[in-house]
Amino acid sequence: MKDKIKDNYFIFARLAILLAIVGYGIMSHMETGSEKMSSDNTTGVSVRVLLLVSFFIGVMAVKELFSIRVRRYFTAAGMIIWALLISLEGKAFWLMGFFAGFEFYSLFPTMDYRWYFTLLIGVFLETPASLPLRLVLILMLAILYIQHNYIVVDYQKRMKEDVLKEQSLKSDMREKEVATREELARSALIAENQILEERAALSQTLHDKLGHNINGSVYQLEAVKVLMEKDPERAGAMVQGVIDQLRTGMDEIRAILRKERPEKKDLALLQLYKLCEDCNNKGVETEFEKEGDITQIPDALWEVILDNAYEAVSNAMKYARCTRIVIRIVIMNRMVRCSIRDNGIGCKEVKDGMGISGMRQRVRAAGGTIDLETEVGFSVNMLLPMSS
Repeated sequence: MKDKIKDNYFIFARLAILLAIVGYGIMSHMETGSEKMSSDNTTGVSVRVLLLVSFFIGVMAVKELFSIRVRRYFTAAGMIIWALLISLEGKAFWLMGFFAGFEFYSLFPTMDYRWYFTLLIGVFLETPASLPLRLVLILMLAILYIQHNYIVVDYQKRMKEDVLKEQSLKSDMREKEVATREELARSALIAENQILEERAALSQTLHDKLGHNINGSVYQLEAVKVLMEKDPERAGAMVQGVIDQLRTGMDEIRAILRKERPEKKDLALLQLYKLCEDCNNKGVETEFEKEGDITQIPDALWEVILDNAYEAVSNAMKYARCTRIVIRIVIMNRMVRCSIRDNGIGCKEVKDGMGISGMRQRVRAAGGTIDLETEVGFSVNMLLPMSS
């Protein structure tokens, strides 16, 4: 109820002023003792006056229910009723004309506000109301209408635009969040596919390179078993051949593993994507953001970043009661900044348990610095030199 009154305060204020003006007009009309007044009721006010006044009030009140175009017709009707009152009953109802004039001006929102002060000419008209009363009434009406039509309405318009902008920004943010999650899922899938492809290539290479080698060695050993008693010298030579062949195979295995082994960067990225995916599956929105060329990060730093990220995310999931976690890596000039922050409850005092102590040790060992923020949620910020 209070909100409804606040939203429509201008209507209630105008209605109150209108009733006061009409009441003053009726009292003035009664005091003049006009000869035209009939004595049909005990109040001394004619039925005609009451009807015209009622029509005027009704027209001015009902018009608020319609569009501006329809309100113009109602306002015109109200001014006609006011003219009839003046012509039939005298000047006692002059003040109602000022109200009708302000109502007419308010139907043109683009009109310059200074037009409202033109009605001050009514101060010099001869009416039953005194000059101070006319001046105060017209100025009060002018200020009321100007305040509403040029200040309050503009403020409401801006508020509406701000609300629409806010809704648009929220919609854009939701779309970006969805796009980020989709990109995260795609990146995780791509990284996982790369690992699977590398494993498949490694398996195929091992099969192609070593399959015949090992099979040949097995056949030779079976032949050695047969020749061991009949021809020990030949059997010994064959055993030596198998040894040499297996040694060559081991060298090939080492070369293949060195060549086909995935880079630590790819494995670390895949693990970070997996970490985010696991948190999302548990109901905590988790994003991995990166800025700059992360291929510059040395393998040793990837170990620090990955271990500390696991520790920070694990703590957030256990204690923070958060709904969102962001892992962010930014490449700067010979430095890499990594932050893991959540929007949880945070804490007043940080106590270095084994987890946090371990994070500090890893960062110090890499020659970097670590900072913990607890004011809004909890944030772990690491700054690591890429020269290590």
